[in-house]
Amino acid sequence: MMDKESADWIHTTSIYEVNLRQYTPEGTFNAFAAALPRLKDMGVQTLWFMPVTPIAKEKRKGSLGSYYACSDYTAVNPEFGTLQDFKQLVKQAHEMGFKVIIDWVANHTGWDHVWTKQHPDYYLHNSDGSFHAASGMDDIIELDYKNPALRKAMIEAMKFWVQQADIDGFRCDLASWVELSFWQEARPQLDALKPLFWLGEFDELENPGYGKVFQASYSWKWMHKTEDFFKQKQPLSELYDLLLQYNAIGDSSMRAWFTSNHDENSWNGTEYEKYGPLAQPLAVFSCTWNGVPLIYSGQELPLKDKRLQFFDKDPIPWPSKNIGEESGLELHGFYKVLLHLHSGNPALRGGDPAVVTYRLTTTADDKIFAYLRKKDHYEVLVILNFSNTGPLKFEITDAHLSGRFVNAFSGLAGDFAAGKSMEIPSHGYGVYVKE
Repeated sequence: MMDKESADWIHTTSIYEVNLRQYTPEGTFNAFAAALPRLKDMGVQTLWFMPVTPIAKEKRKGSLGSYYACSDYTAVNPEFGTLQDFKQLVKQAHEMGFKVIIDWVANHTGWDHVWTKQHPDYYLHNSDGSFHAASGMDDIIELDYKNPALRKAMIEAMKFWVQQADIDGFRCDLASWVELSFWQEARPQLDALKPLFWLGEFDELENPGYGKVFQASYSWKWMHKTEDFFKQKQPLSELYDLLLQYNAIGDSSMRAWFTSNHDENSWNGTEYEKYGPLAQPLAVFSCTWNGVPLIYSGQELPLKDKRLQFFDKDPIPWPSKNIGEESGLELHGFYKVLLHLHSGNPALRGGDPAVVTYRLTTTADDKIFAYLRKKDHYEVLVILNFSNTGPLKFEITDAHLSGRFVNAFSGLAGDFAAGKSMEIPSHGYGVYVKE
């Protein structure tokens, strides 16, 4: 369902996940607004806010509980501010050119959600009549999508945020845990209000039917495979074989590429814990391969060994009290180059069948992943050294590459042609734009 003509912006967007609780000492909408100019300068296009709804108190984990244990779908977590504060933040973001999407947790609620008293029939129940806790997560209970009344109520709750706050879409938590038929029912009704961006937390290789509803999905298998590649020293050919599987899905939907998010950072480790020196080449890949890049709060710092607490207050250690200040953010400039290139160069449009991607043959194909993305006369060349060998001398031996390119990071220009000798450091990267 990528044929929505007025949702064309999704093909060039980038997503920045906002962990509002940990973003500032205050942890509020109003405090976060100070970061908008910096994020705009960095090239962020879409702001994804983790759930803004209030958190259940019953069986709450930690001192503040999980964002994903909702107690009311049409209210705001007072920890963050008021509905009016959020509406003002969305308005300000829109005026600056951002799109805003919110996390939507349709599969489950907290134990004392208002529906547990008003509509207990909306929930799944155990044989003894008690609410059914989600597998492995005892602070949440699952909803019953066989109940038409629940489906209607859920759609109305989603409409509330579009109509009241003018949001631009949803990141749907555990999307494949909810019956596909619900999303097929919900999306047309929500899109009738305004064309929305639908990002689903599922991997389309494992849940292909959901790609017919969601415009973008997670690349979970890629994320896990790249970690195994680094830690287990697997051959580069295995990464490319997986990419071929993703490519076979086609351009009717997109993949979201990432090296971190709220789950990964808190539970499995930062991108540097998982990938070591491969973290930055993988970030380059995320911003230049076919799809949409996703960045988590603090990656521009970066959070090299900092895992943010999930259920308690644990602010990101920004180098300045002014979160709008880019000074001291080691990777602000790195992401600025990549995100502006992604949104501005037609060769990097995601989900566009007119864009062609070539893997380029080299004399070091067991270590170098080089590819050229092309649309009309626009071309972007990416060279990634996925090995610890360096400086590595090699040649690109592929007739698809020719002409003068400019290094996106240094601004230096040079001629590229088959047989041209090059050198790259271990875990190095290069991004070049055709003149």
